[in-house]
Amino acid sequence: QVQLVESGGGLVQPGGSLRLACATSTSIVSIGTITWYRQTPGKQRELVAAITRSGSTNYADSVKGRCTISRDSAKNTVDLQMNSLKPEDTAVYYCKAQFGWREYWGQGTQVTVSS
Repeated sequence: QVQLVESGGGLVQPGGSLRLACATSTSIVSIGTITWYRQTPGKQRELVAAITRSGSTNYADSVKGRCTISRDSAKNTVDLQMNSLKPEDTAVYYCKAQFGWREYWGQGTQVTVSS
């Protein structure tokens, strides 16, 4: 079993930056792909960025060039650095981990981009 805890969300002005972290209860080297999603009320969760065990990354078109996903084996976290934030980035951000044949989700962290 893998427990995930997201942190780093908050209120930021347009154009600002946030760094989200997804902390894992299991050594991150044993976990497969870890994905950040976001969700706003009434909408489906959408993929923001993903990183495989080998470090390959994938980004939604809406965040390309503004976000960077990275794995930190020393801290057992997957971080999402978000720059040039826009009001439309406002959402609850979740991380999902693939561990064996199972998927695990965190509880989410709220990101609000507003002036």
